[in-house]
Amino acid sequence: MPLFPEPRTAGIILAAGGSRRLGRPKQLLPYGEGVLLDAVLATARNCGFAQTVLALGGSAEEVRQTVDTRDCDIVLNPDYGDGCSSSIAAALAVLQPETDSVVLLLGDQPGARSENVRALLGALFSGPSNVVGGGIAVCRYEDGIGHPLAFARRLLPELAALHGDKGVWKLLEQREADVVEVATTGSIPLDVDTEEDYRRLLDRLQGAA
Repeated sequence: MPLFPEPRTAGIILAAGGSRRLGRPKQLLPYGEGVLLDAVLATARNCGFAQTVLALGGSAEEVRQTVDTRDCDIVLNPDYGDGCSSSIAAALAVLQPETDSVVLLLGDQPGARSENVRALLGALFSGPSNVVGGGIAVCRYEDGIGHPLAFARRLLPELAALHGDKGVWKLLEQREADVVEVATTGSIPLDVDTEEDYRRLLDRLQGAA
């Protein structure tokens, strides 16, 4: 038995968007052997989270009928039109009380990798006693900072109080001294808002095959 318990991390998958610009549910776009959200959930399962919370909103019923959401705690966000911060708050409200940290994953970003999540958590918790380092760990890709993002427990109240689509990025600016950047190979994973984004994503998938 280890001298200190392993930190308990929850994965929060933000998949509540209404896909207004795309015009069809982006969570259900064909991708690989399934759909976009299937790929993100597969990544989450490879991370070994103590809890996985899936935030749904637009097209929630269709998503639940199509996507394998086993092992996920699903939270419905009726205010998804207010931006992703509302989905974060809804997901945080159902976290298990012993949660030590959370990792945010985007439901339309299948290029995020589980090894990057493990690197984030390694940076977030340092030392044999699992002492929290900076409090926030982010991926520093070759072309900038991007998801996944990891937050220690002490930052969760501030995370829950955010508003709008850019709330997380504003928190990173406000808490700059608490942010640890983890060098990550490659470019920021593509997310999907338009048909052009989707075509680029499929081209990248084909190129990696």
